[in-house]
Amino acid sequence: MINKLSKEIHEGNKKRGFYEGEKNIGEMLALIHSEVSEALEADREGRHIKDSVDLDWALATNDDSHFYQEHFPEKIKDTFEDELADIVIRVFDLAAYKGIDIEGHIMAKLRYNSLRPYKHGKKY
Repeated sequence: MINKLSKEIHEGNKKRGFYEGEKNIGEMLALIHSEVSEALEADREGRHIKDSVDLDWALATNDDSHFYQEHFPEKIKDTFEDELADIVIRVFDLAAYKGIDIEGHIMAKLRYNSLRPYKHGKKY
């Protein structure tokens, strides 16, 4: 499921022109980092989704794209949750671009971490 989603994200980004010319992996990683910084600021400023109904609306709405584009910014855009989604979208896009089985790597890492000691043997 994750690999399928990664491919969908990547194909959508290619359609929207984000893959014209060569890609720089350092730049792609820096853009992931910038989304992490935006999530930090959103949390520091208390920008969170006010009501889970807003997410339910965003997922279920059958409204035309103009209505969606008009209301998404006021309900969800630039919230902590929205920025976390941006992080994942950029990571999944990069994984698909590089042909990485990100789902397999996540599962392997989770298994490895489950076998590690408390706090992985570190103070924090």
